[in-house]
Amino acid sequence: MKKYKYTTILISFLTLFVVGCDDNLNIKPEQEISADDAVKTVANVHKILINAYGVARSNLSYGGGIALASELIANDGDIYWNGTYVQPGEYNEKAIVTDNSFVADIWLNGYEISNHANIVLDNLAVISDASDKDVTEGEAKFLRGLAYFDMARLFSKPYVSGEVNSQLGVPIVLKAVLNPSQIEFPARNTLEEVYTQVIADLNDAYTLLPATNDIFATKYSAAALLARVYLEKGDYVNARNMANIVINDSGATLTTSFAKAFNNSENSSEDLFAWQVTSQDADTNDFNVFWAGSDFGGRSGNPDINIETQHWDIYDDANDERAGFFYEADYWCTTKWKSQFANIPLLRLAEMYLIRAESNSRLGTIIGLSPVNDINMLRKRSGATQFLTIDLAIILMERKRELSFEGFALFDAKRLQQNIGSLPYNANNLILPIPLREMDVNKNLIQNDGY
Repeated sequence: MKKYKYTTILISFLTLFVVGCDDNLNIKPEQEISADDAVKTVANVHKILINAYGVARSNLSYGGGIALASELIANDGDIYWNGTYVQPGEYNEKAIVTDNSFVADIWLNGYEISNHANIVLDNLAVISDASDKDVTEGEAKFLRGLAYFDMARLFSKPYVSGEVNSQLGVPIVLKAVLNPSQIEFPARNTLEEVYTQVIADLNDAYTLLPATNDIFATKYSAAALLARVYLEKGDYVNARNMANIVINDSGATLTTSFAKAFNNSENSSEDLFAWQVTSQDADTNDFNVFWAGSDFGGRSGNPDINIETQHWDIYDDANDERAGFFYEADYWCTTKWKSQFANIPLLRLAEMYLIRAESNSRLGTIIGLSPVNDINMLRKRSGATQFLTIDLAIILMERKRELSFEGFALFDAKRLQQNIGSLPYNANNLILPIPLREMDVNKNLIQNDGY
């Protein structure tokens, strides 16, 4: 499979600028491209889309930042924060301040992804080839839907199935900003409105995208993300149906061992979408930085995040490959993020089996395989004993065994209404604050309770 490095295009409206008081300092860079020129050609629109992938893959968001927040905020003894950075330490202590720079980075990067996507969507008219236009639109909407979904999950109270979710979400911005004069100061939309937008974007992406698209998003990437979104909403019928489509039609297959799903320089057979990482990347892989020892690219001799003995209790079979998927580097580390220059899986086929099993179990249906057979697919792959019968609790524990340390911890705790230590699932300090810099500039924003 051909791998492209996410690249950037020099576009004046995508960079910060300083206006000097001396006209002699206001020299236009020879390589600068005006906002109008940057969106006039098909090639440039494509470059802006590629850059949207690069922004999303950044360590600030899907290169580790979002997962770091999820795993540390949800931590109740399975892991230990051993790092020196104050900001992740606040996650772990559930004592996040409004000027936490890691929080601000997640917010800013989410809206940068969205703005890149909006620029592409606003300039589709330059693309004359109908198929190319559809694919470009689909990819932009996939990325925008992804960004708003995770910002909503981090900055909002949990979604409650069957209720009117009028709690504050994040501002939805669908208009491209090409220069500072176009900047607006939107209020926060409701969480229901954000989910409606996310689902609309992802359904469009599913319709527009092809079945194969090299390393970029496909219709099955969109379907897999929709399955995740519907599960988060408690819409088990649609979650089951989308997961079933992915399992049956995507052509993806589980890797022959659990280990082969990780630390790959090329997408594995079960990757429905993965962020591309190469040794030439200027951006770091924060999964590796924070979860690995320095011998494997981590930040220090000891890993910043250690796996504690409490975690071993979730494994019910010593022969389960997942129970031994750790290595010692002064302290215990997960092997999932051992390679510094490996792709980062975002959507794996294994998750689809878990979603279909959980949804079928809750609904009392058998669409595709039965829940016990879906779970046994994963257990067979990892060498664990097969189940004869299962219930919902077993399915959810299997989900934890399979997906630990991939960024699901906080979102699953909130979705399942599970307390984190003494904190209820909907506690104020399990939600990120709206960054102070945003509150200072945009008076239409309302801060989250407790901050």
